[in-house]
Amino acid sequence: MTPSTVHAGEAGTLTTMGKNYPEIDSKIADWVGRQKMFFVATAPLSAGGMVNCSPKGMDTFRILGPKTVAYLDLTGSGAETIAHLRENGRVVIMMCAFDGPPDIYRFHGRGEALARGTPEYDALIEHFNELPGARSIIRISVDRISDSCGYSVPLYTYQSDRDGLIKWAEAKGEAGIADYQRQKNQTSVDGLPAHQGLAE
Repeated sequence: MTPSTVHAGEAGTLTTMGKNYPEIDSKIADWVGRQKMFFVATAPLSAGGMVNCSPKGMDTFRILGPKTVAYLDLTGSGAETIAHLRENGRVVIMMCAFDGPPDIYRFHGRGEALARGTPEYDALIEHFNELPGARSIIRISVDRISDSCGYSVPLYTYQSDRDGLIKWAEAKGEAGIADYQRQKNQTSVDGLPAHQGLAE
């Protein structure tokens, strides 16, 4: 076996990796629930368009079903994920363990942004702790679930979530957040429609 197909188990033994899974089972769900961070990657269809990868945390990820996941999307300096999902829907979520066995899981699928204030958002928000500055829920229908080894991922010790984004959103208030979204979240860096019409 090569390092691309094995990882060190709890007792230091080698276990095969690089598998696909038909759904998110209880073992995967338990592992996901222990992770403090995940990454979201999307890309436009246009040649030369900017690929985007965003780190996320703050207990915003949820498993809604065997092949459905979602996360609470908070207002930030850009809206690349929303723009790309509106254009083509393609998305992948990656999680990697920073402690314990060096596991990595990827969830490929098609996503949609459910804007705050819509019936779709209201129907799902009960699954989350709604945070100041929340602008949408990103819901993803997963069509590929895979694992791989994380031998090159360093070991880190989790301390706490940063609270800067929450304090920033609280200081701005609802009106200030809506104004910021109109100014900063309307298009992607490539000019694709992003939060247009979603902030009202």
